[in-house]
Amino acid sequence: MGITTFNAFKSRNYRLYFTGQSISLIGTWMQKTAVSWVIYSLTQSKFMLGLTVFATMFPSFLLSFLGGVVSDRYDRYRVLLLTQVLSMVQAVILTLLIFFKHYAVWEIIALGVVLGTINAFDVPARQSLVYEMVADKKDLPNALALNSSMVNLSRLVGPAIAGIAIEQLGDVACFGMNALSFIAVIISLLLMKLPKYVPKEHAKNIIGELREGIAYVRATPSISFILVMLALISLLVLPFTTLIPVYAKDIFHGTAATFGVIDSAIGLGAFAGALYLASLKPGHNLNRLLAIGTFIFGLGLVLFSHTAYYPLALLFATITAFGMMSQITISNTLIQTSVTPAMRGRVISIYAMAFFGMQPLGGLLIGALPQHIGVQNTVMCEGLVALLIGVLHVRFLRKNRLAQHAVPSLDKQPHQVVLQA
Repeated sequence: MGITTFNAFKSRNYRLYFTGQSISLIGTWMQKTAVSWVIYSLTQSKFMLGLTVFATMFPSFLLSFLGGVVSDRYDRYRVLLLTQVLSMVQAVILTLLIFFKHYAVWEIIALGVVLGTINAFDVPARQSLVYEMVADKKDLPNALALNSSMVNLSRLVGPAIAGIAIEQLGDVACFGMNALSFIAVIISLLLMKLPKYVPKEHAKNIIGELREGIAYVRATPSISFILVMLALISLLVLPFTTLIPVYAKDIFHGTAATFGVIDSAIGLGAFAGALYLASLKPGHNLNRLLAIGTFIFGLGLVLFSHTAYYPLALLFATITAFGMMSQITISNTLIQTSVTPAMRGRVISIYAMAFFGMQPLGGLLIGALPQHIGVQNTVMCEGLVALLIGVLHVRFLRKNRLAQHAVPSLDKQPHQVVLQA
């Protein structure tokens, strides 16, 4: 781990953000784990697991582009502060619902819809604001990789704590700790010292800005291809996580603690992948690493799918997550380091639609598919799809390389960061 691994921490605002968000995300993962376990325990339905993911994430798909316009038009700091307060209110209501034990599955799903709606505005504002938190813009890729490390360290810690908490203290403890964790991120935001927001004139209305953002992405093939690739991964591969409770309960004949350990193994691999990316020195070809990460993701899933030996399955889950996080983080980095600042919120909202929006649709598909071909075959097919997407990415890179050689004048111009990161 080199000295460059934590370069972004030189910025006070980013240090505050990282600290507060780390605490909050542990609570978030505890709640996610508890929701999955409660839903599956109540219904014994794999489809309901997929429906729960759909309910939480599909509103983000529908509204995130509007959230991106809001992020570009208004003060991102105030938008983020508001979404965090609303998220805490949602968490408190869910905690009270579980505490008084008078709840039905539809109520948990409805609160998931509320959270997904909030996230549609939260994600573009939060991702865009990271750019403003980092004083030296050269440290932006490092900050984005550290963000992924933070997310996945919390994924490593949160489910493990949740598994123990569910068995020792009951479901409500996970929900309550998540509600309390929002206090940390709200305090960190209040302590930040960001440049004073200067309102900008907007010649176009919201619909016009929506069209402008879509036109920009369509006119930038290097960004649009990454977004399409991410959308396919999110739709057809990432929903494998919705089947983890089935592996824990039915294949490994375990308890909530077993579920927590498998989820933590996934978090460990993802954390290792993010930390590896944070340690990279400038000059690496990120597109090549993106292809490698996609292949590792697919191969890990294929190996995990039919492994009945629990310790070996944990190893394959860790390898899977290493590739998964490399794929997701590098996609985000390539987009953030090449997008025009005026389009940042809108492009990130499209990224959020591709990443978060496709997962709920995939969750429904992956939740229904095991009824026909079985859980293990479903996960194996997801791995094969990831390998195919990796092949398509390699072909795209070769086509671009040939195009650059075919036009000699391009060699005299600086390449875009997205192609030669």
